Amino acid sequence: MLASVYSITLISICAVALVVFILLFFVSAPYGRYQRGGWGPAMHARAAWVVMELPAVLVIAACAVWAAGAGRGVFSPEFQALHGGTALIVPFLFLGLWQAHYVYRTFVFPLLMRGGAKPFPVVLVLFAMVFNTANGFVNGYVLFLSGRWYPLPWIWDPRFLAGVALFVFGLLVHISADTTLRRLRGDRSNGYLIPRGGMFELVSAPNYFGEIVQWLGWAVMTWSLAGLSFAVFTVANLLPRGVRYHAWYCAEFDEYPEKRRAVVPYLL
Repeated sequence: MLASVYSITLISICAVALVVFILLFFVSAPYGRYQRGGWGPAMHARAAWVVMELPAVLVIAACAVWAAGAGRGVFSPEFQALHGGTALIVPFLFLGLWQAHYVYRTFVFPLLMRGGAKPFPVVLVLFAMVFNTANGFVNGYVLFLSGRWYPLPWIWDPRFLAGVALFVFGLLVHISADTTLRRLRGDRSNGYLIPRGGMFELVSAPNYFGEIVQWLGWAVMTWSLAGLSFAVFTVANLLPRGVRYHAWYCAEFDEYPEKRRAVVPYLL
């Protein structure tokens, strides 16, 4: 039964990713600089970020707790007898990396957000909550409930090493871009300014580039369909928005750097 729920959820994430990818080239999600009326009630941006990202923190952890309490997956007596307690080390390393991103995204990022941030439509909060619940479940299922074995030598596997390197690099780029934008908004006298420095010299949306790299790294290090589905959805969600950001900057500023790309350095 649980395996069927996993499969259906995984397919649904990929199907929604395709729809989102196409839709976002025609309609900008109404938050941030694209915030506008006509999308129903809205809530304070800080509260919105916490509420919509919190399921990602809780659900994957709940999968671990559920597996441990029920003696399923990597906690089952059969699995432990076959592989031993060291088989828990790699899944919990994955969990730690996941939570490093989402603790930042759920609690730190909203806390540092400027007070005048634009309201966030409730309908988008609900959509994000549903996605983060589904995504947290499929990844938690693979790590803790499916019975998949990640042996301890996996941490020396080229896939793990490359994935971790991509994940950490992407997270640092993401946080650095958020910091630059926050300082820029605090310094402006009126309207938007051109971001400078760091990855902003290469792309208009390094925060999106960082997230894409992160979850590509996650897909590689976990070597799972759940990880791949998350990477695909991240690209589908952020790439079109980054392209629109770039077009907006080019139209808004005559002096906008011509060599700067939208999301992917030197390419797009």
